[in-house]
Amino acid sequence: MSHAIDVRELTRTYVRRSRTGAFRSSEGKPLTALHGIDLHIDPGEVRGILGPNGAGKSTLIKILSTVLLPTSGQARVLGHDVATDTAEVRRRIGIVFGGERGLYGRLTARENLDYWAALHKLPKSRRKIRVSELLERIGLGDHADTPADHMSRGMKQRLHLARGLVGDPEVLFLDEPTVGMDPVAAREFRTMVGDLRNDGRTILITTHDMREAEAVCDRITLIDHGRVVGTASPGTVGRWITAYEQVEAQHVPAELREKIRLLDGVASIDPHPNDWIRINTDSPGVVRPVLELLVASGVTMIRTSLPSLEDVYVAVVGDRGLSV
Repeated sequence: MSHAIDVRELTRTYVRRSRTGAFRSSEGKPLTALHGIDLHIDPGEVRGILGPNGAGKSTLIKILSTVLLPTSGQARVLGHDVATDTAEVRRRIGIVFGGERGLYGRLTARENLDYWAALHKLPKSRRKIRVSELLERIGLGDHADTPADHMSRGMKQRLHLARGLVGDPEVLFLDEPTVGMDPVAAREFRTMVGDLRNDGRTILITTHDMREAEAVCDRITLIDHGRVVGTASPGTVGRWITAYEQVEAQHVPAELREKIRLLDGVASIDPHPNDWIRINTDSPGVVRPVLELLVASGVTMIRTSLPSLEDVYVAVVGDRGLSV
């Protein structure tokens, strides 16, 4: 087995249904969430899947964790096909979802974990030891008998992580694990993920937060509109995105546009409706002089944004032919 996760030409299409009567529905236009993607992750690697909402990240996780079947293509986890060897895949993976899903609010932290350990068919004597070990490891030892409903968001997510580790998985899937967390809780959670790297587990984490991906991942795969854009180190991906920052402004005179166009690092200026323009940059540090020139000239309607992953692909990845 050369890859812990091996995805080849994976496609997932959803069929939309709309109601036409009290008890009838009709098929609408199909929606393709994944377009024949390839993805290869080595054992022990922490791989980030970075993309905006709707990019296909959660669909990929659901297929790899055997929750969804692929429409076409193949996905293997630890050498086992997710569609034909489902039981073996499930035995060797753990899943952590962000948000409030998956916990029983009236049960304590200890009772939640004991229940999940029972589902993993751990013997009762072993369950007690395993649950206590996990509670201490995630920092909930002093809150073992606190009902989940009485926990903070950060504590609940720690409990989610412990739940994902109950079966001692070789591969751990983290789907937007810090969504809704405050910055302190999110930072603590990332530290725990970093600690799991030392166990030698393979970890796949989906996020739309570049800082989160940079903090914990060995490599990052960009995904947008169900397609893999490219794969590189966190530092490289961070430079791609910040180097192509954009400035949008309204009611900019033609003379000022020409001055901006001549600034080093300004790649192009595109017109937009309602007399807006988008100023595209192609190197770090260019945005500040652009903003200074606009403000000094009396332009007040200004906003900045990072490029879409599609913009990054067109500007950088497409020209470099990066491997996935």
